[in-house]
Amino acid sequence: MATEVGGHKLGKMLVEGKTKQVFDLPSMPGHCMMVSKDVITAMNGVKCNELAGKGAISNKTNAKVFETLNAVGMKTAFFKLASDGAFIAKKCEMIPIEWVTRRLATGSFLKRNVGVPEGYRFSPPKHEMFFKDDANDDPQWSEEQIISANWKFNGRHIGPAEVEILQTTSIMVFEILEKAWATRNCALIDMKIEFGVDESGEILLADIIDSDSWRLWPAGDKRLMVDKQVYRNLKNVTSSDLDTVKRNFEWVAEQLDHLTPANDHLVAILMGSPSDMDYCKKIQGHCQSLGLNAEVRVTSAHKGTKETMSMIKYYESLPLKVVFIAVAGRSNGLGPVISGNSALPVINCPPVKAENVDMDIWSSLNVPSGLGCSTVIYPESAALNAAQMIGLSNYVVWSKLKMKQLNNYVSLRMADKQAHPEQ
Repeated sequence: MATEVGGHKLGKMLVEGKTKQVFDLPSMPGHCMMVSKDVITAMNGVKCNELAGKGAISNKTNAKVFETLNAVGMKTAFFKLASDGAFIAKKCEMIPIEWVTRRLATGSFLKRNVGVPEGYRFSPPKHEMFFKDDANDDPQWSEEQIISANWKFNGRHIGPAEVEILQTTSIMVFEILEKAWATRNCALIDMKIEFGVDESGEILLADIIDSDSWRLWPAGDKRLMVDKQVYRNLKNVTSSDLDTVKRNFEWVAEQLDHLTPANDHLVAILMGSPSDMDYCKKIQGHCQSLGLNAEVRVTSAHKGTKETMSMIKYYESLPLKVVFIAVAGRSNGLGPVISGNSALPVINCPPVKAENVDMDIWSSLNVPSGLGCSTVIYPESAALNAAQMIGLSNYVVWSKLKMKQLNNYVSLRMADKQAHPEQ
């Protein structure tokens, strides 16, 4: 057994599963090393085969998935890759539940819900929970059973609020990865994940997410499946069969290298006066926090009409998805002029002042017929509105918006728990 991985000396083995080993890392308190094995299993380990190279493929797949989730703000235990077959993660006490989210009805769901046709689409996604108990084939559990277990991990009690947050987060993880896989023309059918509680008491998405974790159908066609179900379906496992499974897993890992969306958008923040620069910088900051490319320009539709028109034509010529944010108060001609001379979306965000708020807003709202510019009055709102537009074709921006919504929900739910501890 290796005593060092990626330059890190391994401490004692903390746990060994069917497909991984977890070691303490004395040089990094609060962290552990997770080493993937060259093993593939099914039916809770009843079916098991050696598969050379599977550990490295699993490790690469897992790293790409968690890096994607970390990039959009999901709280995870994943820290970094350590070697081809291992990664470093925050040390967690694991919640012994598999959190399963489904978009289409297939597999075990059909056996447990006779009469539901295969391919039935769940909207919103269907969420289920299974207690990790190999001896009893991981029975399905209800919210009430999890709450009644009265679990506490690293001092964090798993009560009603935590269960609700975990369910909501599970669905969010699925929806983010579903959007990501759609960019490769692959349908994410269902997936299972696990959560742990780190030493500070924070709940994190943890364990491993790889081709053992999901059903993935290229072009939405079950016959093209590239996940572990191919292995599960084998009655007699031959070396040729294992080669096919391995090629599928390698294909999945390779596809994950191409999930980064094209850098094909720009938010152009145009202000009618340089005195509004600080206001526009606030808009730009909110845009950047949502993963948007944003730049600030100065032009006046009243005082520099020719330059404004030239600027509009410049942005229309770019091979990018451009959204304009027009910042002009008093008599706002900037947003309407842009909207009247461009097919690109325009958001008015007047820098309103208390002494003139009604007229400033009215000049942005009361636009001539035939113009489609919208109006908001806060810098963050302008950035969010632009992100919603860009997010239609950019899953990273879309995911950052969803994570903002999740964080707002979690904050409110935990505040309610603090006011009402029984929750």
